[in-house]
Amino acid sequence: MNIAILVEGATEVAFREKLREFLQTRLGQKMPRLKFIPQNGRIPKEEKLRRVVENLLTGNSAYDAVIALTDVYTGIKDFQDAADAKAQMMNWVGNNPKFYPHTALHDFEAWLLPYWKTIQSLAKHNRSAPSGFPETVNHQKPPSYWIKEIFKSGGRQDYNKPIHGAKILKDNDLMIAIQSCPELKAFVNRIISLCDEDQKIP
Repeated sequence: MNIAILVEGATEVAFREKLREFLQTRLGQKMPRLKFIPQNGRIPKEEKLRRVVENLLTGNSAYDAVIALTDVYTGIKDFQDAADAKAQMMNWVGNNPKFYPHTALHDFEAWLLPYWKTIQSLAKHNRSAPSGFPETVNHQKPPSYWIKEIFKSGGRQDYNKPIHGAKILKDNDLMIAIQSCPELKAFVNRIISLCDEDQKIP
């Protein structure tokens, strides 16, 4: 199984190895080949997204499935919520059974918030985590804002998305974030179910 995953940029690519490591434990011999394809900061919209998806699904090196992973918070109000983002992407691509839209709510950093103790350690500051579930941290103050702020408060270094994203995930169990973040669970379960439905996370 070859799966192309359209991602916004370098932060999500930093997540790749942790995801592969996690999937390997569940899928073993059925482990898919995952190709993360960064989209220069934004998942394409409308006709451009349809063309990108169709190109990946056709030709000699066609993928078996394409997953698009967008932030709901894009800096502008493109999407009202996760459901709206997925519906719009599906609408842009058309009725393609091999295309699967997914979201990070409100941005990728929501999936790092469950590891706040690690974030505090790296930032050298004891600032408190945002309250509530990670994926309820919203447009007004998205998850990435909270992580940038604690690094700024620590004063040693600025938050670097790919470098610190990988460091935050490195020694932590991905299942902690999966169980805290329904959109992450849906994304991971999509990959698992394409390979072995029986291994889905309940």
